[in-house]
Amino acid sequence: MSVAKKEYKRITTKTLVDMKSRGEKISMLTAYDFTMAQIVDGAGIDVILVGDSASNVMAGHETTLPITLDQMIYHAASVVRAINRSLVVVDLPFGSYQSDAKEALRSAIRIMKESGGHAVKMEGGKEIKESIKRILNAGIPVMGHLGLTPQSIYKFGTYTVRAKEDAEAQQLKEDALLLEKLGCFAIVLEKVPAKLAEEVAQSVTIPIIGIGAGGGVDGQVLVIHDMLGMNTEFSPRFLRRYLDLHTQMTQALQQYSNDIKSGNFPNENEQY
Repeated sequence: MSVAKKEYKRITTKTLVDMKSRGEKISMLTAYDFTMAQIVDGAGIDVILVGDSASNVMAGHETTLPITLDQMIYHAASVVRAINRSLVVVDLPFGSYQSDAKEALRSAIRIMKESGGHAVKMEGGKEIKESIKRILNAGIPVMGHLGLTPQSIYKFGTYTVRAKEDAEAQQLKEDALLLEKLGCFAIVLEKVPAKLAEEVAQSVTIPIIGIGAGGGVDGQVLVIHDMLGMNTEFSPRFLRRYLDLHTQMTQALQQYSNDIKSGNFPNENEQY
């Protein structure tokens, strides 16, 4: 059962664990630039994820795979300069941690030193255990990510719901317990059955943040361009659009163009 929101001057990894213990839900959104991050932080969102989804919504790629470590650092540094309260978590991009624990540590150190981010996020369970351990041993907080892991999309071949079968569900439960044991401070669960997600949330003491994982977890995350209705192509069941910015922005831009062409802009009060 959720409780009233407590005022936190600054969100830390410990804050999130405390919020779970109090039954207080955690709010999380993506941001990739200074202006948007400033708005998200000012609105009181607890966690800002500088997601590798920037590959899709900022660069127009079909998947998250093409974005580089340098590009992630650029986006993360822009976000960090904007925030006063939110915890900033930065995705380690595809290829920067999966095969070599030493490379994983180097990548995480670069993100922390060059962007000023507060934590990194990594997709996977036991298969990336050594990379997680090495990063945590260096004192860098790690958020896990299980269920649908977009960096493995070509392995899965689909973005459909994960862990519907017993064997995969059991592996997910084991991976969640492993991530907690290793020292991860939270886990994102993406596109898994709600009942399974709730079971996982109840089995660990660290927060479980859901995206398409039902309401029985400890918090929720969405891509900000999706929840503000800035794109119209992406409409999964789990997405709630809080605005229709695509329509509103299009109308404003058309009005701007019309005002210029008609001579209405600038008027006498808008010039020197």
